[in-house]
Amino acid sequence: MRSITYYVATSLDGFICGLNEDISGFVQEGSGVEEYLTDLKEYDTVIMGRKTYEFGYRYGLVPGQPAYPHMDHYVFSNSLSLENPSEQVKVVPPSIDFIKGLKDQRGSDIYLCGGGAFAGWLLKHKMIDKLKLKVNPIIIGQGTPLFSHHNGCGNYSLELLSSHSYDHGLQIIDYDIRYET
Repeated sequence: MRSITYYVATSLDGFICGLNEDISGFVQEGSGVEEYLTDLKEYDTVIMGRKTYEFGYRYGLVPGQPAYPHMDHYVFSNSLSLENPSEQVKVVPPSIDFIKGLKDQRGSDIYLCGGGAFAGWLLKHKMIDKLKLKVNPIIIGQGTPLFSHHNGCGNYSLELLSSHSYDHGLQIIDYDIRYET
């Protein structure tokens, strides 16, 4: 069974972006960013919510095209409509059964690309197996939290797998998620 890895940049206070989806204070270059880009080559499948997919438009992503050319994309949305999407980009309604089906398929682990609300929904349903944080040396104070909408769904303990420091104060910390029963 494939694992889902939530690999995401965060501030020290747990926000994946600031107000108005501002990421300007996050580390944009250096050895930690290079490590992240190298790590992405290991995945053949990416999942994300509509807002995360549309966020890519700001950085030149053409609607319907893959953000990561070597990966199959599943964008979870009840409202996104794409004209002439690439064969690599599929818009599907949010469904835990669909996620379970993806995990049962052959392939690499699955990259969960951002989206605090989508990640919170997956966490609530115990679908995220690994958490890999690119911790940026900033405090934002408000914005999109690492996990939204997960209140009341249990306690989770994390097992530290690795922690590495990079230039510009960036750290990449890798955890397994342990769901309490």
